[in-house]
Amino acid sequence: MTSVRFGNKLTPMSKLSAMLTTDRISGTALALFALGVIWESRRLPLGTFRVPGPAYMPVLLALLLLIFGVLIALTGGRAERLASIRWTEWPHAVAILYICIFSTLALERLGYRLTILFGLVFLVKGVEKKGWLLTVLFALALSFGSFYLFYTLLRVPLPLGPWGI
Repeated sequence: MTSVRFGNKLTPMSKLSAMLTTDRISGTALALFALGVIWESRRLPLGTFRVPGPAYMPVLLALLLLIFGVLIALTGGRAERLASIRWTEWPHAVAILYICIFSTLALERLGYRLTILFGLVFLVKGVEKKGWLLTVLFALALSFGSFYLFYTLLRVPLPLGPWGI
């Protein structure tokens, strides 16, 4: 979008372009997401401070996200203009989106450890172009270490894949 000036006056398009900064867009997106969480949580009982219901924590966290999102949007005037950003990192964003979709579809079939392992190998080796030794050690440590932490120590039920892996 180009700014067009007629004398000392800015056109409506140039005013909009000047207002659209990365912080304002991000803050607005966070606030809208928070409103969506609050809207969807209305179906669950909120409970009280002493006896919280299933919607209590999601609503509390969404309210905090809403407050901070609005603050970011309101104070984001000095951030980089959205039109000036060069999208040179789009391949990384597409790879992360692909891994999110893969993880969603594979988690129940492959189990937590194998899904995280394959996802990390793809991201570290394929996207970040690190060596095989670092990739394998990092992926194994994080996938099996986080499984041990959550499944064994914290007793969070995580999906087991084939052969109990």
